[in-house]
Amino acid sequence: MIECRPLARIWGEDDEDAVWQAAIDLSLLNTGNAYDALACLFGVRNSFGFQPLAEDRGLPDDVSDRLRAAFNAWGGPRDAHGTTWINWAELAAADWDETDRSGTRSRSTVAGPGTHWAPVWDVMRTLAELHGPEHVRLVVWFD
Repeated sequence: MIECRPLARIWGEDDEDAVWQAAIDLSLLNTGNAYDALACLFGVRNSFGFQPLAEDRGLPDDVSDRLRAAFNAWGGPRDAHGTTWINWAELAAADWDETDRSGTRSRSTVAGPGTHWAPVWDVMRTLAELHGPEHVRLVVWFD
């Protein structure tokens, strides 16, 4: 799920109204299940040898109520693994030309523009332009 903190840019991160809000579920953006993309982004099923961008960070303490409910409905920490998150600032700063262990797949070719992840990046980029890159994040977990 993509989350954002719309009022953090206006009022500051410590303001009581600057809370994370669920923006859109990834299932609506049809990211698919390409394991090379999941490996390079989150370290899941990483037989490819990518250096993941955000591996096993866990569920952020300050997730939105809607995201927490979705996570718990999935089975929570008992049934989910690889739970992690990454914000737009980190994604924008990533080396998208970095390759897997074999040198044949780059981040860009498996999860960059032109891949099935492009709609996710489009939504996050738009929200980051509105609310700030550090106030937009992607939270994921796997079974």
